[in-house]
Amino acid sequence: MSLILCIESTTKNCSAGVARDGVLIALREDSSEKYTHAEKLNVFIDEAMREADAKFADLDAVAVSKGPGSYTGLRIGVSAAKGIAYAWGIPIIGVCPLRAMAAQVGVEEAESTLLIPMIDARRMEVFCAGFSGSGESVFDTRAEILSEESFPEARSFDRTLYFGDGAEKCEPLLGERKGFEFLPDVHASVKGMAALAADASAAKAFEDTAYFEPFYLKDFVAGKPKKQK
Repeated sequence: MSLILCIESTTKNCSAGVARDGVLIALREDSSEKYTHAEKLNVFIDEAMREADAKFADLDAVAVSKGPGSYTGLRIGVSAAKGIAYAWGIPIIGVCPLRAMAAQVGVEEAESTLLIPMIDARRMEVFCAGFSGSGESVFDTRAEILSEESFPEARSFDRTLYFGDGAEKCEPLLGERKGFEFLPDVHASVKGMAALAADASAAKAFEDTAYFEPFYLKDFVAGKPKKQK
């Protein structure tokens, strides 16, 4: 049996939950337009633990999205996970949020379906990865500047499903392509993390708590401050 605290802070959706044996038994999340992680993540963790009637000492691990995604969101999530891991002497599991999103999507014709989860990277760029409907990797995580020629890997599949907070802006470019389908209700959430975290825990695939850092994919570039009027 496993009891795992799950934390998702990759996008604007601030999400925390507790999973027992790969199944969520408590969930708290907020997908406000503005990032609320700094104000709400620790509150959500406390509420989820209370709903699950669990104590931190009961946890077998804490799972957290390792990125890519929002720089600030990732640092808040990973910092919370490391604080809990250090305080209670429990291991950390790093979960790819793109794979966790793909895990939320069930398809009947798995081998002929391509899943492309996307995280907004501003302007016409997204962080993305490709998975078959059965969960096999088709292409690795990458930063993609969207165009009508994006995702040539889809030619090998009958159907392509794309989703996540970066996918909506793809509609004008991909919506008319044969076999492409947008899923508006699939977002980064601990809902897709629970089973992946349980598998990682069983395999003892833990991060080095002292050296674990978010996977940003791209270097952070600070914007120029606005001129004061």
